Amino acid sequence: MEEEVFFNKVHASGIITIDLMDYEPQEDVFFLDIKDFLFMGLIIKEKEFKEELSRYDWAALTGKAVAIGCSEDTIIPTWVYFMLADRLHGIARRVDYRTTEELKNLLWREELVGADFEHLEGAKVVVKANPNIDPDLFMVAVDKLRPVVATLMYGEAGMPKVIFKR
Repeated sequence: MEEEVFFNKVHASGIITIDLMDYEPQEDVFFLDIKDFLFMGLIIKEKEFKEELSRYDWAALTGKAVAIGCSEDTIIPTWVYFMLADRLHGIARRVDYRTTEELKNLLWREELVGADFEHLEGAKVVVKANPNIDPDLFMVAVDKLRPVVATLMYGEAGMPKVIFKR
């Protein structure tokens, strides 16, 4: 009986797979909820707000990405954001007025924008499909890869969707 030889067509094709999950920031994003600084859980009163600021453990946020928002439906004066940003200056790695998901996505986007894909010059590349990744990140990948690669594809290496071919 002859021995069967398996031939890996994907490997032989020279297609390189890029997984955007490899660029996901590993740091956690901390949500600083202004609700915790509200007087009686309802409004901002300057004196009480400043007292709460002085009691808060800011050192716990050292080096973290901090998303600031308010989970209560109340009016937050702009000076509150100034004061929070001032307290976090030099402590947090990043401070932004966004949800944690939006800030994490922004950090992920920055990772992709800063990535070096020059080693893929002239290559056939497939960006791995993943429904849990924001479409914005796939758009960044196209922007970064299109000028470099010979063929840009989406999906899985075995059955990719060709997006661009030189």
